[in-house]
Parts: sequence; structure tokens; C-alpha cells
Amino acid sequence: MKLNDYVDFTKGSLDYRRRNGGGRKQALAKAIGLKKAANPTVVDATAGLGRDAFILASLGCKVHMLERSPVVAALLSESLERAKNNTDIAPIIERLKLTHEDATNYLYKLCLIENIDVIYLDPMYPHRQKSALVKQEMRLLRTIVGEDVDAAALLEAALESRCKRVVVKRPKVATNLNDHKPSFCIESKNTRYDVYLK
Repeated sequence: MKLNDYVDFTKGSLDYRRRNGGGRKQALAKAIGLKKAANPTVVDATAGLGRDAFILASLGCKVHMLERSPVVAALLSESLERAKNNTDIAPIIERLKLTHEDATNYLYKLCLIENIDVIYLDPMYPHRQKSALVKQEMRLLRTIVGEDVDAAALLEAALESRCKRVVVKRPKVATNLNDHKPSFCIESKNTRYDVYLK
């Protein structure tokens, strides 16, 4: 299976997650700070396949996605264009914006020109010895973009920005990124969201 088979907002597991993912009660929504009357503006600084950004947009957030890989950014851009033709999700896609840019260099100037509430980071998970445990799509993505060797620098850039909250997605048992202790954590079955309040 090719990577572009996974970048489709109109069907499959992502469409199911949009419809049946638990809404604002899910861990991602809580970590971002979604409340009854609050729809934060989010920068997804490691957009990847755009899945979390799409879910946040489906819950009402405006999400600016940053993706530095030209291949992944092109796949994501093509998928967004296709999804605009789907009347069911076109309003969600309108809340998504994609920029092909290295996030570490881009975050500071972005926060100067846009009112950003949350910066969301989902760096590539640490490499596992048992590669069979890693989903096929993640193996394909890692092959294209490589390891996130600058994830710690990206966190520093996010923490130095003018946003109100930084959220880092981590494996549940992983250490804190760059040894920064978060304000609090929200956990799901296999994932932990480290929340840094500014």
C-alpha cells in the first residue's frame, strides 16, 4: 500500500474517527483545551498525514498545518483539494491551512502575525526494536521523512513563542521531550499528551 492511500479525509479510519471518536471528550481535544464555548486556534507544527489536524478542525478549531517534507506536503495538499469537493466535510477543510515549511524556523514569525492559542507537536515516535508493532503507515512515513532529530529544538521554539499552550504527543511510557516537565498530562490507551501552559 502507498502512503497516499492513507491521506484521505473522506473515508476509512479517519472518517470513522470523525464520526465516532468521542468528540470533545477525547484525550486530544482535552489536551488542546477544547471546552464548551472555546475553539482554540492551533498550529500543528508537525502535520504529517494531517490526521490530528483534521480531527481538531472537525471539532471547530482553525488549524494551521506545517509540514517540511515536500513529498508529504504535496500528498497532504492534494488530499485537501480532493476533500473540498465532499459536501460533508468541505466546511471542516475550510478550517485547515497548510504551509510547506520547516516549523522550527517558521514558528516565531507565525506567532507574530497570527493569534495562536496552541502549538501542537507530534514528533516521530522513538524507533522501536520490534518494528512489527509500528503501523505500516508510520513505517512508510518514517522512510520518507526520516527521524525527527530536531524535535527537542522544535519544542524549545514552541515554548519561546507567544502562544498560550504547547501540547506534545508522546508514547505513553516515553520520557518527557528534552526533559521538560509539563504542566500536566492527559493519557489515552497508548498515548500521552504533555501540556505546557505558558
